Amino acid sequence: MVEPGKACLTLHQPWASLLVCGIKRIEGRSWPCPIRGKLWIHAASKVPEPETIKAMETFYRELYGLDGVTEIKFPEFYPTSVLLGCVEVVECLKLEELNSWEEVSVGVRLEGQTDYCWLCERPQKLVVPLQMRGRQGVYSLPKSILEGASRALKPISGPAPFTFPTWTPPIEASPAKPEGQSRGSNGKAKGSKSAALEASIAGARQAALQFRRQEIRNLKQQEEALERPRPVNRNKSPHRESSDSSASSSPSETAEVRWGASASPSVREPAEVSWGSSGSSSQKARASHMELVKPTSRILTQALRASSGR
Repeated sequence: MVEPGKACLTLHQPWASLLVCGIKRIEGRSWPCPIRGKLWIHAASKVPEPETIKAMETFYRELYGLDGVTEIKFPEFYPTSVLLGCVEVVECLKLEELNSWEEVSVGVRLEGQTDYCWLCERPQKLVVPLQMRGRQGVYSLPKSILEGASRALKPISGPAPFTFPTWTPPIEASPAKPEGQSRGSNGKAKGSKSAALEASIAGARQAALQFRRQEIRNLKQQEEALERPRPVNRNKSPHRESSDSSASSSPSETAEVRWGASASPSVREPAEVSWGSSGSSSQKARASHMELVKPTSRILTQALRASSGR
């Protein structure tokens, strides 16, 4: 569980800067928000494409236009791999709950496009973004960064400062009105979605979908890597394996074991057997030679005796 005030969330750009600058009021997720209160916002390392930035800025121009806001100052830069600031998460609603919430404007309701909508207020921006690495999900901001960041925040006023009313679940859920429509006092629909609004919503969904597809591809690659059998190195010698497995031993102990093992069978024992076998064969050859030269020796002996007798 993340301690209050330390929760941090990593977002891709341009969504991260749009949230900290007060333009984005609802953070959309496929899972409910686990915290309430301060949420630090960190920008991921991926540099946003110009098309993605254009699509999201067009999306928010159309949404604010529904509520009569035409002047929006978008960020000049969308930095990456930095801590940008923080917001206050006041509530988390399901998409159908947000669509049926008549106390908020049409533009705010249309901003929700995901299963769960995190309602964010009171954005604060760091005077100087802090370099850091992010993580997945909601995680605790390191203490070393938290202390410095808390002293370098300044409040931000968005295009139309907005405070969410207190959410009260309806006793009996009423059917949600079509997106982008509300009814005036005469009962006629007003604020119907124009072609430009439809196009901006489609562009925003497509921009967000690219990261979802990339996350799915990354997960599949990780699963395939885990299931893939590891290659076996058949060229690895037994002596190398024994020395690797005995890495905890000292160098002298390893050397003694290695040299003793190699000297004993390959030098000493074979040497003794070899010399013993060669000595035995030479004695047999000498004996056979003596058997061959015996007759010659007798003839020479007789000849010498005869000559001495003369």
